[in-house]
This record gives sequence, C-alpha cells and structure tokens, in this order.
Amino acid sequence: MSSIIAIGGGGFLAEPRNLALEKYILEQTGKERPRVLMIPTARGDDGEYVKKFHAAFGELGARTADLPFFHRTPDLRALILAQDAIFVGGGNTRSMLAVWREWGVPPLLKEASEGGVVLGGQSAGAICWFEQGITDSWADRLRPLDCMSFLPGSCCPHYDGEAERRPAYHAYLESGDVKPGYAIEDGVAAHFRHGRLERVVSKRAGAKAYYVSIDKGTVNERALDVTLLPAA
Repeated sequence: MSSIIAIGGGGFLAEPRNLALEKYILEQTGKERPRVLMIPTARGDDGEYVKKFHAAFGELGARTADLPFFHRTPDLRALILAQDAIFVGGGNTRSMLAVWREWGVPPLLKEASEGGVVLGGQSAGAICWFEQGITDSWADRLRPLDCMSFLPGSCCPHYDGEAERRPAYHAYLESGDVKPGYAIEDGVAAHFRHGRLERVVSKRAGAKAYYVSIDKGTVNERALDVTLLPAA
C-alpha cells in the first residue's frame, strides 16, 4: 500500500486561496505534472464542486479528471489505474461507499494504491480509507460507519470545526462501537505510508491531530507532531 493522505476538512472548497494541502498531495507523486482524478460521489457528482477541483489542482499544474457515477460512467479500471493521485471529496460517506461497492471500486482503489497511486481526500474522503469513521451521513446524529479498511482503526474529521465531533467520538470509544484511531482538525492532513502514520502536516498554525484511544474506560488524546506547510 502506497501513500494515503487523510485531510480533516477545510480544503480547496473552503479555502481556495491556500492550496498547501493539495500541493502536498501532488508532491507525493514525484511527478512534475501529475495526473489527478477526483471522485465526487459523496456529493452526488456536484458540478460546482467538480469545477472547483479542476480549478484548484489545475492551478497547481496537475492534469485533472473526474469520475462520475450519476452520469455515464467510464471504464473504471482504465481511468483509476491511469492516475498518479486520486482525491476523494467530502459529503455523504455511507451513500458514497454503497455506490462504490455496487460498481466494484474498492478493489480497484486498492490495486491503484499497491501500484503507487497516491490516495487522499477530505472528510468523507479521509474516513473512507479506515476500518471505521465517524460520519454525519445520517441527519439525526453522528454515527460510526464501517469503511474500506485500507488503514487500521478509526478516523474522525472536522475535530475542531464541528462541536459535536469530539464528544461523539469519545462516546463511541467508551461504548466500544469504534476502535482507537485518529482525530483530525480542519486544515490538517495525516499522511500514512504502507499502512503506518508517517507524518502530520497542516496549513494552519496551531491546528492539530490526535491519536485517540481508551484505557480502562478513560479516553486518551495523544497530540501528534504537526509540520506547518508553507502557503500555496
């Protein structure tokens, strides 16, 4: 398994003038003009979101493409395996994974990763790679969701951006409904290589990520070292 970069939130859609995290993803490909595919399933292939992806990553010199599932869908294997990086957007994670599983996408993404394609994304595009994620796919409350298990443990995005995230994650850890894992604030990315955390980077000074676990009924948050990226 190659690099997986999980962003807590606050990417190009929220902050189009600071593309430090997007630039970081592109740098991991080692290519001067990398081919980058956006999969916007979690937002139902929202056209404006896709347009902003092309603008942001195109500004950074990438050759961009997007993969639709709610229009005519192309040859998945050919498109996915032709990329240097794949970016998964935010939105409804449960619906996204249901569509992907129907189309057979998870094994193609695993094959791409094993072939050196950099995988990443924010929010839904962060938690989908883990065994479990904390999601707002349901309207009534945050819930745990079984994901693709490319990475061990659980993940909770928007850890500082949405007030209910921290208490919900703690409650699910205490109840045993989720495994220990990573809490990632907006503007922060956790970079995993071969299934292990390699580094945490941020485009916001003071922003954090944590490894969150439980010991004898007590939730422990271990702050991770964060490298501040230059603005891009």
